[in-house]
Amino acid sequence: MPSQIKFTRFEHASVIRKFTIVFVLMSILPLGILYYLYIQIKENGQIKINESEFNLTLCFVAVGILVGYLVMRGILQKLIDITKEGKETLEEVFGPHKFRELTEDNDEVSFLSRTFNEITFYIEEKIKRLESTKKSLHSVLTKLGQGISVIENINSFLDLIVETLVEAFSSKGGILLLVDEKNNEMYSTTIYGGGHNFKNEIRMKIDGNIFSSVLRTKTSRIISDVYWGASTSKEQLSLLVPPILCSPFILHDKVLGIIALSRRVFDDHYTEEDLRLLSDIASQTAVAVEHARLNENVDKTYLETMSALALAVQVKDGYRSGHLERVANYAVRIGKKLKLSEEDLQVLKDGARLHDIGKVGIVEDILLKPSQLNPREWEILKKHAEMGEGIVKPLRSFKKLCDVIRHHHERFDGTGYPDGLKGEEISLLARILSVADVFDALTSDRPYRRAFSFEDAKKELMKMKEKLDSNVVDTFLEILNEDILLRS
Repeated sequence: MPSQIKFTRFEHASVIRKFTIVFVLMSILPLGILYYLYIQIKENGQIKINESEFNLTLCFVAVGILVGYLVMRGILQKLIDITKEGKETLEEVFGPHKFRELTEDNDEVSFLSRTFNEITFYIEEKIKRLESTKKSLHSVLTKLGQGISVIENINSFLDLIVETLVEAFSSKGGILLLVDEKNNEMYSTTIYGGGHNFKNEIRMKIDGNIFSSVLRTKTSRIISDVYWGASTSKEQLSLLVPPILCSPFILHDKVLGIIALSRRVFDDHYTEEDLRLLSDIASQTAVAVEHARLNENVDKTYLETMSALALAVQVKDGYRSGHLERVANYAVRIGKKLKLSEEDLQVLKDGARLHDIGKVGIVEDILLKPSQLNPREWEILKKHAEMGEGIVKPLRSFKKLCDVIRHHHERFDGTGYPDGLKGEEISLLARILSVADVFDALTSDRPYRRAFSFEDAKKELMKMKEKLDSNVVDTFLEILNEDILLRS
């Protein structure tokens, strides 16, 4: 079939088509006049035109030029109007500085050309950032989905979530706050953003803070106006700059906390899509937070139960009353002197409280024997380290206690039990607990001997430097000497 010609109304035609039509129409009149003059010259050898005919021809030419001008001006005016409308939008998109660069001359064509290039670059960057955001958020959701059931350290997990969200949304900073119902406050668990250095956690009353409406309505919001109280620090002011993207953690209609992201680095506004994404992530994070709290309560109950069993061992062994508390105190003091982390100090404390828990399975005839144990009895007693590990092993959060409980009787020269570890094969925490345990054993009454004095016990420790970590021994002796100086 032959192709059909498609006719378009003039006002809906493209700029180039309008220009072509107007140019053709404007050309017909002068070309017609020239043709008329050509015919006269050809027939008469000269141009014959009276005044009235000349005036009429002049009017036709003038009208043709005016009509062509008005039509062309109308076409170009639309182009200029589009440019003006675009300028208002572009100033919001690119900012004042970039906008001044684009409009430094009055050439609309040049402006449109530069603007087109800038918009193309801007869109490409937007697409890249959106793709990056999509990947980052997908990563967050994946980690949330995988991590909720296997969280071992909720604080590290929340740090990861906030850091990833700040980077994904190109925010200047972010904060995660949990609700403390007992004190009617919110407290920060994670703060992330360039230049922020908070030595202490941020605490704010639930009522009257910038997130009150979010907590009250239990809905995600983009907060445009922020009022900080007079007590607000400079760090807090710099942390959350509006607009703030904020979403609550809600589980079973209960608000557990909120996550808030400061304004974007590129001064872009947050969108409703951003709000929905953050809300989805907050919902899954709420599950993680509640899961961690439940685990913490279970672990705390289990620890208290185990501690009660350990104390029961002390009650059976009247000669070792207060042993667990003293060993824990010695071990923590050594750890602090060696500048261990708070996490390691907690492991030392809990490990010391439970290091003899395995003795609950040792028969009293051996445990309370008033004389030296024979080889068979001694082999049975040595099993308490392995038995202790077996008791605390069921809970994943007690995993770090297993090493110190199992190896607190290992010796630096390899003569210890149950695994005969030597030197650096023994963890530092187990070596610290060994020194604390040995010293308290030396200074306690036993069924077969009287307790050593502190001075004699210190001398015994010095003799055992080959069996114990000499650095830990020296550190502990330094602590004991400081105590003597303080008492004198």
